Amino acid sequence: MGGQASTVEGVHVVVVGGGFGGIAAAQHLKSRGLCFTLIDMRDAFHHNVAALRASVKPGFAQRTFIPYAKTFGDSFVQGRVERVDTERQTVVLEGGREIQYSHLILCTGTDGAFPGKFNTVASYQTAVQTYEDFIQQVQAADSVLVVGGGSTGVEMAAEIKTEYPDKKVVLIHARIGLADPELLPCVRQQAKEVLLEKGVELLLGQKVSNLSELQLNVTRKNTAVTTDKGEQLTTDLIICCTGLKVNSAAYASSFSGSLAENGALKVNEHLQVEGFSNVFAVGDCANVSEPKMAYHAGLHATVAVSNIDNSLSGKALTSYHTGNVTMLLAMGHNDGVGQFNGLKLPRFLVALGKSRDLLLWKSWREMQQKQP
Repeated sequence: MGGQASTVEGVHVVVVGGGFGGIAAAQHLKSRGLCFTLIDMRDAFHHNVAALRASVKPGFAQRTFIPYAKTFGDSFVQGRVERVDTERQTVVLEGGREIQYSHLILCTGTDGAFPGKFNTVASYQTAVQTYEDFIQQVQAADSVLVVGGGSTGVEMAAEIKTEYPDKKVVLIHARIGLADPELLPCVRQQAKEVLLEKGVELLLGQKVSNLSELQLNVTRKNTAVTTDKGEQLTTDLIICCTGLKVNSAAYASSFSGSLAENGALKVNEHLQVEGFSNVFAVGDCANVSEPKMAYHAGLHATVAVSNIDNSLSGKALTSYHTGNVTMLLAMGHNDGVGQFNGLKLPRFLVALGKSRDLLLWKSWREMQQKQP
């Protein structure tokens, strides 16, 4: 079943999803001596904050995957969760394996297009190689079209142009404003200025009208692209940075009465899933009104584990409160924009604080392993 000897009889916490929220929850459970099992479909944690750098810089991807078993031993199980049996308090994995829980923490995150996301059943070696193969496609292209100007698209365009300044990079975005709408307008404007400084061409207020017919992530010289405004352009490589959605496959059928419209789980102030006192949702799959960020997932995990502990000892439960938005955008390794606690930060500070290492040191430290 996994998990170490518990200090509390009959307690076994199952954590579904080993992203930022999942590993934070597992570490808190471990430090409190609570028996737990962490389940993920990969065998290594993916520090996807650095995924875009890994898709342009050779040799970088191996630093973005950290093996679970080295940190969590038998408390880690690799597998894909198919459903949760809430009556029997059992998590059912693909292939039929069942893992019983006294408490459940759902941290399934969001899913989206590669290279920003890598949500596939795969070994560490396969995952790293997938990024190295993608780099070859980027290197073979003279021109790249990035579709979507949210935070991921902005960072993607900046990474390509920083690593390969001679390539033509065009960013197309359906809206006029770039990056996350919850960022300060001045920060969003600054992101636009940095892209223009780097030489990224912007097509704002337009959509690709023939996207479904185009091949993504593969270099095809002089591919014709049409926008909904009738503009035509040619490009060698198309990277899609849109369509992020809540990864609800593991729990949707079991918690249908607790689902928000977007597939996230409705939670109360203690992050308990509506209708279940022993089930918690953490990170992107929790229906909390704030930007979907690794930082917030970690805060959620602390609250969820504290509340499991508090419920066992009869203490009052802790509440989660959203704060002012803190968000940093890495604009290549040498620049960045962002805000801390609602205040705009100087570019050099973001570059120092995030862009150079993309906070990789933090995940390696949390996983108690040495970065290669």
